[in-house]
Amino acid sequence: MKITGAEVFIGGPGKNYVTLKIMTDQGIYGLGDATLNNRETLPAAYLQDYLIPNLIGMDPRNSEDIWQFFYRGAYFRGGPIAMAAYGAIDMALWDIKGKLAGLPLYQLFGGKSRDGAMVYAHATGADLADLKDSVSSYLEQGYKAVRVQCGIPDMPNAGYAVPDEKSAGADYITDFSGIRPKVEIWDSDKYLRFMPDALAEVRNHVGPNVKILHDVHHRLLPREAAAFAKAVEPVGLYWLEDPTPAEDQESLRLIRQHSTTPIAIGEVFNSIWDCNKLIENELIDFIRVAVTYAGGITHTKRIVELAGLHHIRTGFHGAPSHSPISMAAQAHLNAWAPNFGIQEYLVLGSAACDALFPSDHVMENGMFQVSDAPGLGVDFDETEAKRYSYIAGSHPVVRLQDGTLWNY
Repeated sequence: MKITGAEVFIGGPGKNYVTLKIMTDQGIYGLGDATLNNRETLPAAYLQDYLIPNLIGMDPRNSEDIWQFFYRGAYFRGGPIAMAAYGAIDMALWDIKGKLAGLPLYQLFGGKSRDGAMVYAHATGADLADLKDSVSSYLEQGYKAVRVQCGIPDMPNAGYAVPDEKSAGADYITDFSGIRPKVEIWDSDKYLRFMPDALAEVRNHVGPNVKILHDVHHRLLPREAAAFAKAVEPVGLYWLEDPTPAEDQESLRLIRQHSTTPIAIGEVFNSIWDCNKLIENELIDFIRVAVTYAGGITHTKRIVELAGLHHIRTGFHGAPSHSPISMAAQAHLNAWAPNFGIQEYLVLGSAACDALFPSDHVMENGMFQVSDAPGLGVDFDETEAKRYSYIAGSHPVVRLQDGTLWNY
């Protein structure tokens, strides 16, 4: 069996999804997702110019050797661009493997550990009352877990993942449009004074059984993060996400020494070598890698298995930048992983995504049910894809009130 060709598509409803299709001489094809949010053309070019020419003629069943060929065969290794490209190839090869076997991927991993995977929604509000309305709307839809973000009084642009106007929280997505980034303003002192009490009010609002998550998005110094984690212990957060920049991994030891609040981190990690010490030293409680940025199913599965040895659960990244292809890959891993925790789930434009990426996977009542279709269980409509084209965008940048650039 040989790979005969591969094609890259860029575009989608509200996002520049980067979709890879690998064809074989037996008529079976596989799909992968290489979407690198707001840098989408870079992994696409890497695939087209360097990787696909090497794929032609390879046996797609040898996914392990192909992964090693691209990763270990490159002198300059890793990074989000390369790993997103490798991840797309690896997903597509696993998709082919499952189709050859006539089995959903979770069966190739060892079968199901659970019937459905719990997901969490993004609740947000311009102020606390607005946030509570957003939380209530998701609970009414059957969600059992919500991430909560809230506007902060007297702080322009309010903070991470917060709308400027009220009543936008139920479906709010940060605006990434335009190549020149928008500017958000941040004040750690105002955040630290306001947010612990706000989270406590959310807990009172929802009661003891709803899982509450909160994302700091790398914006606190280690001492501040340790104090914050201690202050919110009575809230009983399911996790506190990215309390400090991920590069300073030793800072998580300080947080661990001062608080029992569970810590989730890892969505910007690209390999097991970015997080193996965090895992082995048990400085986190949830690993947040994404199957795209972490080099595909082959490499992500290794991270999951290492985490399981150290009481660390999964919490895969699932922002709108991940297409239904990568979300399906994570869904199969979620169905299998003995140390599954929770799945972020936020795919833009569900009806349009369903048309572009048809599947029988089901997300309802806060649970993702993976289908029994062979492989990933997701297809790609090339005719539908012609409706979309690349639109440049950027993440916002963050500055302190005096103009100093800060962490987004």
